This record gives sequence, C-alpha cells and structure tokens, in this order.
Amino acid sequence: MASLGHVAVGAAAARLWCEPADSWRTRLLAVVAFAGLALAPDLDVVAFALRIPYGDPFGHRGASHALLTALVLGAAVGGRTWFGKSRRRTMLFAAAVLASHGLLDTLTDGGLGVALFWPFDTTRYFAPVRPIPVAPIGAGMLSARGLYVLMVELIAFAPFWLLALWPQRRRA
Repeated sequence: MASLGHVAVGAAAARLWCEPADSWRTRLLAVVAFAGLALAPDLDVVAFALRIPYGDPFGHRGASHALLTALVLGAAVGGRTWFGKSRRRTMLFAAAVLASHGLLDTLTDGGLGVALFWPFDTTRYFAPVRPIPVAPIGAGMLSARGLYVLMVELIAFAPFWLLALWPQRRRA
C-alpha cells in the first residue's frame, strides 16, 4: 500500500483526537504526529538494506506490523501527555493508528501478507477481500503503476481526507 491511505488515517485520527478549542498549532502537530505513527510500521523497509529476507519475522510487513507491536508502542506513546490530553486517550489513539497500518496492508493484493499475530504466530495474513493494489517499493512509485496506486488510494481514502481537512468551527 502506498502512503496516502496511511497518512489519511493518521490525519483523520488527529482530527478526532483534537478538541474544537485546540489551537491551529496543536492541530498541525497532531496531524504530523499521527500521520508519522500511521507510517511508522513501514520503517521495517530498512530490513532490505540489512539483507533480512522479506518473509523473515523482522522483514517487511513482519513484527513491525503486528497488533502486539501497535499496543506496546501505543502504550509507550501514551506514557507522555500530549498537549494536555489524557494519557489513556493518547494511548488508545496511538495504538489504533499503529494497528491500522497492518490491518490496511492486509487489504492489498500483493506481497507475502502481514504478520498480525507475531510473536505468537508468524503466519502472514491477507484479508478475505483485497481491494487495494500493492504499491511498488522505492523508485517504482514514480512509474505508471505507482501513479495508479496513488489514485486508487486517493479515492478509497477520500472520506478520511474529508474528515481530516473539513473546516471546523471553533467554539466560543
């Protein structure tokens, strides 16, 4: 999956996490932070440079995409208060955004699947329905296939973008 869908989920989560009275600066920082969390599991692409095989538990879409990893990292993120929000709220939102990455990747039509239940099960899973085309990695995103994937994601995740970007009135 290309990044557009993951970023849209992170931006929409930031919108829901923020409150109407929050400043534009807080809102912007929340969007950046939650979009970053939504993309974080794909930092495992460094495994390619380290010559870790794709299908390895620490390869791409392995441990970093697991639901347990999302819970642990969500708890770590929620261990600090962000912009005066409760730790519990922050932990829940962070864990949900991190977990969304692996779950969304199961909806793609390529790759080896996602190790959702690592470390208890190293099986790679796909969803029963896989409507999202898998994105080419690296410079392949600049190809016609990459553009096609971006357009599909832009359309598929339009509701998340609308939620994230729709103007919100501030309460008096």
